[in-house]
Amino acid sequence: MIAAIDIGNTNIVIGVFDGERLVTDFRVSTRHAATADEYAFLLDGLFRLADLSFESVDGACLASVVPTLTETFADLARRHFAGPLVVVGPGVRTGVSIAYETPRDVGADRVVNAVAAHERFKSDVVVVDFGTATTFDAITARGEYLGGVIVPGVTVSLEALYQRTAKLPKVEVARPDTVIGRNTVHSIQSGAYYGYLAMVEGLVARMKAEMTPPVTTIATGGLAPLLCRDCPVIDEVDPHLTLRGLRLIYDRNRPGRA
Repeated sequence: MIAAIDIGNTNIVIGVFDGERLVTDFRVSTRHAATADEYAFLLDGLFRLADLSFESVDGACLASVVPTLTETFADLARRHFAGPLVVVGPGVRTGVSIAYETPRDVGADRVVNAVAAHERFKSDVVVVDFGTATTFDAITARGEYLGGVIVPGVTVSLEALYQRTAKLPKVEVARPDTVIGRNTVHSIQSGAYYGYLAMVEGLVARMKAEMTPPVTTIATGGLAPLLCRDCPVIDEVDPHLTLRGLRLIYDRNRPGRA
């Protein structure tokens, strides 16, 4: 089995694959100061809950946007997993070419999403990833990563609103029944939910206008199932897109692969 590890600024997502089948996945909080031993203790318990063990992992693929935790998890994987480790970065075979002006600036998670989306759709595709930041990525039918858009995530926006205002309360992301809010909490939630959807719809439309039809749009990230309920520009939602991309990259870089 292969472990796919996606280290984000807010959460770390770990998936375990048996071939192409995702057996189980875990989501834990990102703790920048935690050690490899602390994360190993936590993951060992989660693996046991799923009737798995570290010894059953034949290899791992890691993508990280948190430099302080990249080596932490690389150390964990080397010490506790039975097989080799692939860390997404320069020199790793992905099957996608990067047309960004500075290819090294593209986040590992965005590259991994591009790999999974290109494998899933052979047309031009836009990937919307609802994370700490919301990213929009454009990939061509030829497997060329063109670039994209980065905006603050909806939870980051709500936190900033709470911290920078004296009277507005802290609220959670939720779907209001109506756009017009009848109280302050409802009004903030409406702005976060429907306002964010309007932004997504507008950006996707503008990106598609610069690409070659047909263009498919796929969404991923922890908030994608909630935010995409009322978003007609999203063709498909796959919360595990990044994990699937990591599995593909591992397969393309596994020992013995030509």
